[in-house]
Amino acid sequence: MLRQITQAALRPLLQQAAAPLAAATRTFSAAATNGDTDGTIERGPDGHILPHGNGGLVNLMADSAAAEAARQRCQYQLELTERQACDVELLTVGGFTPLDGFMNEDAYRSVVERMRLPSGLLFGLPVVMDTSNDAIKPGAKVLLTYKGQDVAVLDVESCWQPNKVVEASKCYGSTSLEHPAVSMIATERGRFYLGGKVTGFELPKRVFPCHTPEQVRSELPANTDVVAFQCRNPIHRAHYELFIRALDAPNVAKDGVVLVHPTCGPTQDDDIPGIVRYHTYEVLQKEVQNPRVRWAYLPYSMHMAGPREAIQHMIIRKNYGCTHFIIGRDMAGCKSSLTGEDFYGHYDAQDFAKAHARELGMKTVPSLNVVYTEEKGYVTADIAEAEGLHTKKLSGTKFRQMLRSGEHIPDWFSFSSVIEVLREHQQHQQQ
Repeated sequence: MLRQITQAALRPLLQQAAAPLAAATRTFSAAATNGDTDGTIERGPDGHILPHGNGGLVNLMADSAAAEAARQRCQYQLELTERQACDVELLTVGGFTPLDGFMNEDAYRSVVERMRLPSGLLFGLPVVMDTSNDAIKPGAKVLLTYKGQDVAVLDVESCWQPNKVVEASKCYGSTSLEHPAVSMIATERGRFYLGGKVTGFELPKRVFPCHTPEQVRSELPANTDVVAFQCRNPIHRAHYELFIRALDAPNVAKDGVVLVHPTCGPTQDDDIPGIVRYHTYEVLQKEVQNPRVRWAYLPYSMHMAGPREAIQHMIIRKNYGCTHFIIGRDMAGCKSSLTGEDFYGHYDAQDFAKAHARELGMKTVPSLNVVYTEEKGYVTADIAEAEGLHTKKLSGTKFRQMLRSGEHIPDWFSFSSVIEVLREHQQHQQQ
C-alpha cells in the first residue's frame, strides 16, 4: 500500500509502467451494459436545467468583511499549483455543485470505491486538497494563495494518508506511471489529503477569462436544449462540423444551441499552450459568428480518466446549464508513451456516459465520424463509403510539418484565423 511518495512506495507503480490494466477497462465497459437511456431534463423556474443534485448552485464566495475575518484566523498557508487553483475555483463558483469544499475522507473513499458521494449521488472523481505538511490537522484554517493572490480559506475537517495505488486503480483503471493522472497523484500530490469547507475570497487570475456557472447560465436561452462540446485543443473544420451537426441529433430541440466549453487548466505536456489555445478560440468566434454557438471557458484540469472523467465532465456541464453532452471516440483517453497502447477502449467513455445519463438527468449526443470529400464536402464516413466518395485526409503529423514549413493549409482542414494564430506561435518557438 502506497502511504507516502518514496522510491519504495513508487515501486508497485513503476513495475507496471508499460502495462495499462485491461481488466479495469473491461470493468468500465461492462458497466455500460446496465442501460443507455437518456435522462429526463429537470428544469428550474428560470427554464434552465437544475444543477447536479437538483438543488441550487453552490456559491462559496464571501463578502469582504467575512473574507477578512476568515483570513485573520488562518494558521497555515499553502501556495496552490495550477491544478489545485482550478479545483478551488470550481468549488467556489459551484462548478462542483453540490460540494461545498474539498471532500473529507469518507466522501473521498466513497467516490473512489463507488463513484458516489456518501449520499449516493453520482460523482466521477475525488476532489481533494493535498499537502506534505504533517503539522496541518483537523481544525486548522489554511490560507490558499495563488501567484500573489489570497483566493480562499480551507477549514480542515479531515486529514489522512491515502492509498494512492487503490485510488489509481479504481479511478483511472491503471497503476501505471505512464498514465498522466497516476503520475500526477504519485509524484505531484503531497503525502496527505485535506478535506473541509472552502470560503472563497477572489477567483484566480488567468489567461482564459472564465465565467461562473451563474454567468454562463444567464447568457444561455431558457427552456431549450444546450449541447456541451468539450475540447482541449484548437478547433478545426472537422470539430466544427461535428458540434454543428450535433444540433440535428434527434434528441436535441430544433432551437437548441451548442456551448463550446474548452478546458483551460493543465492538460498533457505535448498539448498546445493555454494562451495559444485561448487566442484560437477567440479568433474563431469572430470568424464564424454563429448565433447557435455559444462560448465559455472552463477552469478544469484534465485527468485523462476516460470513462470516469466523462461522468465528471457531464456533472460539471450540467452545473453550467447544459442538458446534453457530446461524447465520442476516446473521450479523455490517453496512451502509454512506452508501448503506444490505449488505456481505455475507443468507446468506453461513450458507453459509460450513456449508461449513467438517465441517473444524471442529461442526454448524450454521440459524435459523428465526419470526413471531407471532394464531391460533397463534409459528410459522415458511412455516407462517404456507401456512395464511393473520394475523401481527403491530413494527419496531425503532416499538419504540424506544414505549419513549420510555412506551407498552405487547405481551407477544408482548418479556419484561416486559427491557422494564423498557430503560425505565429510556431514562428515564436523557432526564434
